[in-house]
This record gives sequence, C-alpha cells and structure tokens, in this order.
Amino acid sequence: MSDGMRISQEFTFDAAHKLGGVQADGSGDARYARLHGHSFQVCVSIAGEPDPETGWVADFGAVREALDAIRTELDHAYLNEIAGLETPTLERIALWIAGRLKPQFKGLANVTVARPSN
Repeated sequence: MSDGMRISQEFTFDAAHKLGGVQADGSGDARYARLHGHSFQVCVSIAGEPDPETGWVADFGAVREALDAIRTELDHAYLNEIAGLETPTLERIALWIAGRLKPQFKGLANVTVARPSN
C-alpha cells in the first residue's frame, strides 16, 4: 500500500503536568518539576489508498469521534495521573495518542504534539 494519500485532523487541549526537573548531572530545569500547565496542539494523519467504493482513506467522522474521546480524556487533566503518561513529555503524549488510535486506524501515519506556550 502506498501512503501517498493522507488525511489529517487537529485538536487542542489544556492540561497540567510536571516533569523531573534537574537531573543528577545538573542538566534540566527545576521549573519543570513544579506543577504547571500548557495548551497543547495535536495533529493526527492517516495514510493509505482511498477505498474504491467510498473514496475515503478513513471515515473522517470516525476519526473525529476517536479524537474527541482522546481530547475529553486529556483536556483539563493532570497528565501525570493518566496511565501511560506518568512522565508526560511531548514524545510520550504522542506515543500515548498513537497507541489509542492504531487499533482503529491501521493507516495511522503521524501524530504531532506541539506546545506553543512556554
């Protein structure tokens, strides 16, 4: 299967988290060890060949429904308390979202998580 065709949907959520802060080697930033919040932007892409009958790579309504469920779980949550997000870096949030979507959308091609706020 070629993955030349992609559809994408985006969503945002606001959540709180904390990270490890300063590491044993002195690297890191103590600010991140304190509880703080961000607005997160997520973009999910699904790739594949369009179905010959529907013309769809994936049912856009089903994608929206799945993303709405994820957004509901993450929005205004304390991410460290969600199973699998005990250390909620952007990378781990992306992997967590991908893990939720992959069983339903075999053509899942990309999950991007951005944090435009400081």
